[in-house]
Formats: sequence, C-alpha cells, structure tokens
Amino acid sequence: MRATSAAAGTLAIVLGSAQETGEHTDWPRWCGKVYQSGYPSFEPGGHTTTPDDNGTTNLYVQFKPRYNIYVDGESTGSFVINAALSPWYGSPWTNSTSDGGSTKPFNRLYFSINLVSDDRPLIENSIEVNTTGFEVNFDLSGFTPSTTPYGVVLYGASEFGDKTYNATSSFLYLPENPSGSVTKIDNLKGSLLFKNVNTDNQFQPLLPYGYYGLYNGSNSSAVSDDFVRNYTNGGQGLNAIIALAGFDDLNPVYDSMDHQSLPFMYDLRGSYENLSIVEQHVNTVKHHTSLFAYWTADEPDGWQKPFDAPAKAQDLIHQLDPYHPVAITLNCQDYYFGPYSLGGDILMEDVYPIGINSTFSKWNTTCNTTLGDCGCDNCQGNVQDVSSRLDDLSMYEFWLGMWPKPKFHNPQVFHGENYWFRDPTPGEARVMNALAFNRGATGIFGWTWPGSWELFDVHSDMSAVVTRSPVRDFLLNGKPKRLFISGEDVLDMAYWSYGNQIMVSVVNAGYVDIGGPLSIPLPEGTTSIESIPFGGLPWKFAGSELSIDTLPAMTVSLLMLSSVSAQ
Repeated sequence: MRATSAAAGTLAIVLGSAQETGEHTDWPRWCGKVYQSGYPSFEPGGHTTTPDDNGTTNLYVQFKPRYNIYVDGESTGSFVINAALSPWYGSPWTNSTSDGGSTKPFNRLYFSINLVSDDRPLIENSIEVNTTGFEVNFDLSGFTPSTTPYGVVLYGASEFGDKTYNATSSFLYLPENPSGSVTKIDNLKGSLLFKNVNTDNQFQPLLPYGYYGLYNGSNSSAVSDDFVRNYTNGGQGLNAIIALAGFDDLNPVYDSMDHQSLPFMYDLRGSYENLSIVEQHVNTVKHHTSLFAYWTADEPDGWQKPFDAPAKAQDLIHQLDPYHPVAITLNCQDYYFGPYSLGGDILMEDVYPIGINSTFSKWNTTCNTTLGDCGCDNCQGNVQDVSSRLDDLSMYEFWLGMWPKPKFHNPQVFHGENYWFRDPTPGEARVMNALAFNRGATGIFGWTWPGSWELFDVHSDMSAVVTRSPVRDFLLNGKPKRLFISGEDVLDMAYWSYGNQIMVSVVNAGYVDIGGPLSIPLPEGTTSIESIPFGGLPWKFAGSELSIDTLPAMTVSLLMLSSVSAQ
C-alpha cells in the first residue's frame, strides 16, 4: 500500500469471494478483505494453492528464447529448455521406452525446434529428463528483422519415438531502435540488459537501484538538471529511477535523465486503464535514450482492479514500443496472483513492514487473513516479511507452471498515515535489500524520494556497490543458492557462483548480536577470501569455513571468495 488511505467504494472487479458468496460488493475492502469496523469478515478468496496431485509423474516441457528480444545485428540467438518432472503439468512420463523389441530407460528427450511458418528446424538436440535451464543456440542471420514475433514449436520424443512431448513459444528479432534505448529481459537469469548511445550501443548488465522519484514539475532545465545530479550524487550512487514526473511536453526532466544517463522507468499508474492516454504517453516518451521500462499498475490486486486491465495496457505498450518491458507492483500476499501477474514482464513487490501494528489497525479492526488492513498484507512486522513475500511469489509461479519473471523489491523508506510509525533504521534498510537479493531480486526501488536523507545516503552507498562489478556480476548471472546453520533462524545466507569465484551474502536479520565464534560451512572448493566489498566486518577463512567472533545485529556482509569449482 502506498502512503495513502484506502477509500470505500464499489469494487471495480467482478470476480472474487464477495460476489461468489453473495456478500455486498460495496464494503470497503483491501486485498479482498473488509478493513473498516462494522463490517463482517469473510474469506477473501483468490488464493494460489498447490495443484491437485493425481499420483502421476509428468514430463513438463517448456522453452523460451534466452532474451525476450533480439535486435538487428545480432547473429546468434538461443533458447532455454526446461524438461522437468512434475506431479501437475505436462504429459505422463515413465522411466522406460520401447521400440517393440527392446526397452531402454527414458532418460533423454530428443527434440527439434522448428519455425511454425514453414516447419524449418532451427535446432536439433537432446536434453536429460528432469533438467532445467538447458541453453542451445540458433542462427539469426537468415531472419528478417520484424516487429512480428516468429512462432516456434518444440517437438520432443523418447529415443524410440513411442512417447512425444510438444511445446510452443516465439521470439522477436527487431529492427534496431534508431533513436532510443533497448532493454532485454534475460529469461534464464531473471535480469536485465540495457543499451543506448551512452553504452556505445552495446548491451550491458543493468541492476536498477533507486527510488520512485517525485519531480516538482518545474519547466526549468537548470532545476531538472540539478534534480538528476543530486539524485545520482554525481554518478556515485543511485543508478536508476521510477520517474514520478507527470506528463507534460514541456517537462525537461526526461531530457535531463537522457543527458546524464540516468535510466528511468516511466510512470503510467494513473492512466494505464485508459488505453488512448497510454498510447499518447508511450508515443511521446519511447524515443528517450534513458527509458528502460514502463510502470503501469500500482497495486491492482490491493485495489481489486479488473484482471485484464494491466494485461491490456501491457499488450498495447508492446505493440507501440517492443524495445522496453512493462513492470507492475503487487501489494497483496496472495490475492489472485495468477491473473494480476500476467500484466507485467517484471513483478515488483512493496512489502512495508517496519513500524506497523500487525495485529490491530487504525480502522479499529483486527488484522488477520480474512479481516483488516495494517499497511502490509499478512505481514509479521519485521524485516523477514521481505524474504517471505519473495519466497511466496516464486512459489506461486511454480504452482501455476509459469516461467519465472524478474522480481524487484520496493523497500520502505517512509513512515506515516497511522500505518507506519517510524522509518526503517539504516540497518533494517540494508538488511531488507540483502534479503531481497538473497531471494533473487534483480532491482530495487524505494518509495519515495525526496524523503529521509539518512536513508537516501544508506541506499546510495549500497547502490554504489551492488550496481557495479564485481557484485553486480554475481547478482545478475545466476540464481542464489541458500546456506543454512541449524538453530540460527535470523541468519539468512546465500551464495552465487561466477567464473572461478563465489560471492557469499551473510545477513543477521535479528535485533541482537549472534555470539561466536560463528562458523559458516562453505561450498566445496572454496579456498580463500579475496575481498569484502560490503559490510566491513572482520571475517576469517579457515578449513572451508567462514568465521567471525561476533556477528552484530542487523548487518549485511558481501564476501568474494576464490573457488576451484565455481562456474
């Protein structure tokens, strides 16, 4: 929830538990739950649950292009294939295949990927059953750049051909964008690549870290230049912005962002339901060299907007500007996640847990899973709400059989509205972001700036580390793997492998020190600490373990280590 109170009124959505159970639809509701005193609670519905298991094992084949778009001049593309065993999706699988005369284990799927238009094969290969993330290249040089996707189909079969599995997808091979920028989504890593004139038109990794930035609307170029310069601290801090700057042909702030190379996400939250306004905005903004994405729906699940509203805006934006993805912000823990998430290429969550009363609200109601609004849906009121929410979103995608989308975290950098009684501390701010990274988040945008200068400095300092090599390279080039120590529930740890190194993130998410010596077993092959780019704590390495005498409360450490087995 943004720092504004929810208003009672007729719900825009026509589906949901209120109508399904015959309840009144004009009751004040947030995330499907009645939140004001005097109204009875009811089950809000819209839950994402584990699919029914009928006891069969299926082979679930999916594939996507490695990048959501390719651009004229690129000669090679690739597809990422998943051939996972699933109790819910796909077609039945048994571990045997036969040609009628002999039987062999069914441990490989042989496949070709063909163009739909003429059935021309682009790739012929095989994948081990129950493998995900298998990448195979194909030749782009024979294709004509077009804004129309090329349809492709995967034909898969067992060795003897007695079991078959098919899947469909498409890829975009676009003409070069002559006047603007281009952003790619990496469908394997869940991260972004960005290029414009300031990158010499070469794609570079982008981990966007910034704020929802409120520009005051001045038409002075000097004022807008100062706004951008102060925001980025002269290029030494925040590296991206969601520009809350409105729509005005005379507004110079977008030009200032272009001139100072500040990637921005364009705000359509107030107009995304009006497609003619969306068209006007997109056609005006799409040529800016620092545009990297659009932001449409702000908490459509909380406000119970029509399911298809974000998706219609997304489709139109893709038609008008196929060079930039679309992001949406989801507020609820789980209110029709599936339908709402379809409207975004990038999913952002805005868990604001600090300084709330998680059990009783300003509306004079209790807060639980069926009643009340305490400013953070179904939260406990601690930093771990961030990691829990990102865990939930990934789990819902898995349950729904969806291809995972990039996730951005929107950290809390404010207080007020009788929901949030204080700002996060600097330690809480750093920890919440680190917990998000530990769950695979690849972007950070705090709500909002201008705000607390203390937290602005905290985020600027953290951005200066995580958006640059070497930390950025780890965060964007692979999914984090978790590390655990029994009995240390507030200790949250993850590691990434890249090249011949691993990066370890150690987070004490508790409000007390963890006494030592604390020892953390590391992956096999780790040999030494190379550097500690963030945190400044006196870590030691011995016998394939990290150790420290005392791990202070609310701290984050990022450590680079040599490894003989990292990839």
